[in-house]
Amino acid sequence: MAKKPKKPANEMSFLDHLEELRWVLVRSSAAVVIMATITYFFSDYIFDTLIFGPTDPSFVTYRFFCEASHFLGFADSICITELPFIIQNTEMEGQVNIFVWTCITAGFILAFPYILWQFWKFISPALYEKERKNAKVFISVASILFFLGVLFGYFVIVPMSVNFLATFSISSVVKNQFNIDSYIGMVKTAVIASGLYFELPIILYFLTKLGMVTPTFLRTYRKYAIVIVLIIAAIVTPPDVVSQITVAVPMLLIYEVSIWISAIVVRNKKRHEQAS
Repeated sequence: MAKKPKKPANEMSFLDHLEELRWVLVRSSAAVVIMATITYFFSDYIFDTLIFGPTDPSFVTYRFFCEASHFLGFADSICITELPFIIQNTEMEGQVNIFVWTCITAGFILAFPYILWQFWKFISPALYEKERKNAKVFISVASILFFLGVLFGYFVIVPMSVNFLATFSISSVVKNQFNIDSYIGMVKTAVIASGLYFELPIILYFLTKLGMVTPTFLRTYRKYAIVIVLIIAAIVTPPDVVSQITVAVPMLLIYEVSIWISAIVVRNKKRHEQAS
């Protein structure tokens, strides 16, 4: 049976758009499943080296902060020699569920550039011809930002959170025995949330083009953004200045870059209106 030709964007009805979006989601989900299947063959490395790496006091982030504390003259104030907790499984099917969902999460991370490409194809008819030609640039930049966010979450947010939660105690009577679901849930949340946060410049780019956000708005609410970022940094890090600055500064830089990009979009829009 011959494939039904695709209608031009300006001739597509609302239901046509929904059908197109459905296929975008189907293809994206298929890509996630394929990449999740591939990660199955590397599951030992993913769990033993990556996911449980931050539970080891010799993890690269802990060593970096220890060397930084010596360099700054803080002696061993933020050196980590012990993480007093164990990870346990308390559900019959717990490890099976964790295995499956961890592979799916890894599949989503690896398939992210393809998912971006699919959504770019979906929204591209609403863009100018010049913007449609920048598809490769958009996908490359957005993918790099996402992966940088994932690395930031893994190497900064996760170990800082593990260190803080493992050493925090309301009483010496209470011993930390974390459920595996709780631990891996924290790792996945930190990594994915950081990756998506680093997409903020891309998100605000499109929101600015749609007229939903302006650089003036972002500058006005900058002080609130700073407070929120500092609160997040204080929550996920130990009570020392070095750790909090390490978390807060990249997040604030992302916000400032977003303001700069929003301003460029507004300036280019005004130039285009004046030219036409």
